[in-house]
Amino acid sequence: MKKTLIVYASSHGCTESCAYKLAESLPVQPEMINLKQTGKIDLSAFDMVLIGGSIHAGKMQRKVKQFCSKHLSELIQKQIGLFLCCMEQDAEKAQQQFDSAYPAELRQISLANGFFGGEFNFEKMNALQRYIIKKIAKTDKSISRISEKNISEFASIVSKQLKSPGEK
Repeated sequence: MKKTLIVYASSHGCTESCAYKLAESLPVQPEMINLKQTGKIDLSAFDMVLIGGSIHAGKMQRKVKQFCSKHLSELIQKQIGLFLCCMEQDAEKAQQQFDSAYPAELRQISLANGFFGGEFNFEKMNALQRYIIKKIAKTDKSISRISEKNISEFASIVSKQLKSPGEK
């Protein structure tokens, strides 16, 4: 089995929750790294890197973009998968967010791309964030639209690649 890393950034816990659900669905125990809690990452030990982030105010978290940019030359030498947590329901707009979130070089070689849905968790937001969500999304309640189905489908694609040649 291939050594796997799931690297992500999470502001209010949605992406972290999705990353752990993904990890539970894989046939290997991946290493988990939250970019908001760690500094230097050595990718040399990993065969596969799964990268996840979420959209806030229309943009990917800076930590994920910085990670992709800093490690681009290493990442393109590995098997990778990319996933995104966002509340966008329109497939075309969600794809645009995904495309602007990840570098083209990674999108082109990614073996799996996932849209895991998202959440508005008012209990974890500050006052300004709650205000913005109330205005833009027209809601003042916590909402979860995490797609277990999409996480499972992504895990299935990735799992097929995790087995070494000759493994069943």
